[in-house]
Amino acid sequence: MFKLKYLFLGLIFLLIGCKSAQVSKKITKQLNSSLFNNQFTGLLIYNPKTNDTLFSFNANKYFTPASNTKIFTLYTGLQYLPEKIPAFKYTIKKDTLTVLGTGDPSFLHSYFKDSTALKMFKSYKNIALIINHIKDEKYGPGWAWEDYDTYFSPERSSFPMYGNVLTIDFEKDSTINPNVLKNNIEFKKSNYNRDYYSNHFYYQPNNKKLKEIPMVMDSLLITKLWNYLLPNKVTIKSNSIKKIEHTAYSIPSDSLYKRMMLESDNFLAEQLLILASSTVSDTLNSAMIRQKILETHLEDLKQKPRWVDGSGLSRYNLFTPTSFVQVLSKLYTEIPKDRLFNFFPVGGKLGTLKNWYVGNPTPYIYAKSGTVGNNYSLSGYLITKSGKVLIFSFMNNHYTTKTNDVRKQMQTIFEFIRDNY
Repeated sequence: MFKLKYLFLGLIFLLIGCKSAQVSKKITKQLNSSLFNNQFTGLLIYNPKTNDTLFSFNANKYFTPASNTKIFTLYTGLQYLPEKIPAFKYTIKKDTLTVLGTGDPSFLHSYFKDSTALKMFKSYKNIALIINHIKDEKYGPGWAWEDYDTYFSPERSSFPMYGNVLTIDFEKDSTINPNVLKNNIEFKKSNYNRDYYSNHFYYQPNNKKLKEIPMVMDSLLITKLWNYLLPNKVTIKSNSIKKIEHTAYSIPSDSLYKRMMLESDNFLAEQLLILASSTVSDTLNSAMIRQKILETHLEDLKQKPRWVDGSGLSRYNLFTPTSFVQVLSKLYTEIPKDRLFNFFPVGGKLGTLKNWYVGNPTPYIYAKSGTVGNNYSLSGYLITKSGKVLIFSFMNNHYTTKTNDVRKQMQTIFEFIRDNY
C-alpha cells in the first residue's frame, strides 16, 4: 500500500512535468514566430502554489512598462493608506480652519463626487488653505510636453478639485464643470484644447463628445474656484503651521484603487502616491514614498526598478517581468483573492481588457495592461481550466507592427496555457 501511494504520487508529478514541458514548448514556438522577431519580448509565468516557474524568457531584462507601473502604485497604496482616503489635514483656532492638502483626488471629481471638504468648510468663518507643501512638479519626469492639454495628463497638486480637469458635456445640456470657467471657453477651431500657460480653453463647435481638459492648478485658479463655492471664505496661505492635529477622511480607498486600475487613470495613480506620502510626512513627495517602499516592503526585489512616476506615463520607467511577478505574488499572498481580483481589469468583461482575452464562458485573465507608442505589456493573474492560478508578466517593447497584432499572439499563448495546464 505504501509503495502504491508513492507510485501514484510519482505518476502525478510525471504528468504535471509533461504538461509543463508541453506548455513551455508551445510558448517557445510562438515566441519564435515572425511577429516577435522585430521586437523585444519578456515573459515570466509562475505558479504561486507550487513555487514553480512555468516559463521564463528575458524575465530579468528591463522594459518600458507603461501603465503596468500602476501595479507598483496599487501595492504602495495598500501598504500606506487606511480604509478611507485622507481628504485633508487640519487644525482649528477660534473661527479659523487651517487646512493642509493630502493630494486626495476625489474632491468634486466627476466620478467620485466627494464633498467632504465643502461640507466641513461651510461650518467655519475663515478657511486658511495651504497648497505649497508639495515637492512634486505638476508634470512627471519624462512626460511628453505636448500632452499638457489631453485628458490623460492632468497636473499633480496638493489639493485637487474636479479631477484637475474642465469637463464639457454636450450630451447633458452642455454641462460645463466647474461652471465658473464657462467664460474661459472659446468655441473655435484650434490645434490645442487649452493655452499652455493659462486657463483659456478651446472647443470645436462641431464636437459633441464629452471633453476633459486639464486645468492650470495655480493659486489664482484655486482661489477662483473656492470663491465660487464659498464666497470670501477661503484664503491661500503659505505653510507656516508647525503642527496639524487632525485628519478628515473621504471615500473608501478600495474605490480609488479599483477606478485607477480598471480605467488606467493616470491622474488617480499620480495622486495615490502623493496621498501615500501624506501618511508619513506633512510634505507631499511621491519620490520619497517610492524610495521608502523600495527600501522596506520591496527590498527583496531581484531587480530594483527605475521608477519615476505613479502612472507609467514616463518612458524613464524601467521594470522587469520578474519584478512585476514578485509584486503580484506579494499581493496574492497578502490580499484575499476576491478583493484583489476586484481591483483588476477582467478579460472580456471590465476595464481596459473588456474587448480582449475573453473567457469561454468564464473570465480567466485578471490583469493590468500598459500601452504607450510601440510598447504593450500585460501583467496579472491567469486562471486555468483545471483551477490553477498563475501569475504572469508579458512585456513587449519596440515593435513596429500594430498593437492588436501583438495582443492576438499573446491571446493565443494565454488560451493555450488556460486549456492545457
